[in-house]
Amino acid sequence: MTTPTPLSTNPTPVPVAPVPVAPALVAPVPVPPVPAAPASTASATPASATSTADVSAAHAPRVQRVRDLVARVPGFRPAFDAHVFRQGDVQPHVFFWDVVQDTVRAFLGEEGCAVDWRRTLDFLEEQCRRGEVGVDEVIVTSFLGDLPHPHEPGYEIVRQLGPVMTARFRRLRPGG
Repeated sequence: MTTPTPLSTNPTPVPVAPVPVAPALVAPVPVPPVPAAPASTASATPASATSTADVSAAHAPRVQRVRDLVARVPGFRPAFDAHVFRQGDVQPHVFFWDVVQDTVRAFLGEEGCAVDWRRTLDFLEEQCRRGEVGVDEVIVTSFLGDLPHPHEPGYEIVRQLGPVMTARFRRLRPGG
């Protein structure tokens, strides 16, 4: 039995012939042109643009309330500026993570926290009383929903909520 010779030591190169390319077996199918829209609908706004505009319109009150909060509680300004820098725009649900964290830190009396937690809760209570669906959604979902749980430091802030936020908090988290 002979041992095969490794390819790298083979002294005789093997010529490789080009492989002919087969012609296409199926002729291309012509695509008919798309007919133009009737004149009555040609200038209509596409559905995708309408829905984007609707989303932006629904988003506007939420963004405005975030700006109002920062104006009312200037201690949020550094977090707001950093948020806009990172996100490129105001994302209320994302920003409210910082609102919860800073509000609870202030409530716990952490040194260096410039947020006034009482003004924050007062502002959010006022907004909940207004009943704007999108704004209320941000407050309930991204503020009340992220408050500390009974076993976590700062849970006592729940006792400081106003009547409207207390009712929403109990509905959202009946066990605390």
